[in-house]
Amino acid sequence: MVTITGFADEIGADLEQQMEVLESEGISHIEFRGVWGKNVLKLTDDELERVKKLLDARGFRISSIGSPIGKFKMQDDFQQELSHMKRAGEIAGFLNAPYIRVFSYFVAEGEHATYREEVISRLKQLVSLAESYQVTLVLENESGVYGNTADRCLDVLAACDSPRLRLALDPGNFVMNGVKPVSEALPKLESYLAYVHVKDALSEKRIFVPAGEGDGEFAAFIEHLKRNQFSGYLSLEPHLQKYLPEQDGAERFVYAVKALKKLLQEASMTWN
Repeated sequence: MVTITGFADEIGADLEQQMEVLESEGISHIEFRGVWGKNVLKLTDDELERVKKLLDARGFRISSIGSPIGKFKMQDDFQQELSHMKRAGEIAGFLNAPYIRVFSYFVAEGEHATYREEVISRLKQLVSLAESYQVTLVLENESGVYGNTADRCLDVLAACDSPRLRLALDPGNFVMNGVKPVSEALPKLESYLAYVHVKDALSEKRIFVPAGEGDGEFAAFIEHLKRNQFSGYLSLEPHLQKYLPEQDGAERFVYAVKALKKLLQEASMTWN
């Protein structure tokens, strides 16, 4: 059985609205990236207390802290990132979140070999902090970062070689980078797979679309997850502004939820 969660800030800025929409679809988990117009790492302790009270009152749990750590230029001061990691660790502990989403740093095309050692050094330092907070980092394959391909994601994960660094596989992002998520990336990365970002994309139009409506091989992916008894989180990150421009955030999110549920039902895969 998988658990559906998602970046609820795509619904709207208000936490109570986010929870109302999620509840209407039977979802009780959030990948916590932002609320009230602020990024999660910018929230004050008082604001986090308010968040926790609201979550607890409605029985919601945080699946992951959707941090921006690693969406950072190699030339910028890494000490800031270490501070961000410490804050993320504190927030994860306070909200009982098992994961923190991270990235592998912006690297210009053609400069990957130049920065490889520094990227890995940075991730190892983040992993060391994650160990101290007893939280697991999940590395997202984002466009523009070192790990935007399957081979470079594998490079980072293997070099860090830690159970505190796993993969958050994003099929849509792989499509945008010319990688077939299931037939090319998954065989290389499946041993590190701990978390899934539910985002699909059309490679020619270069827009994100609901799961199953693009080139992300989602039907095959869901079948793979079922066959391998994956029991983790499927986190909706729809990014459907271009696909459904006439709809608001809540409507787009519900559309994305229903697309995912359809795929799960077709695979006879249960969820909570």
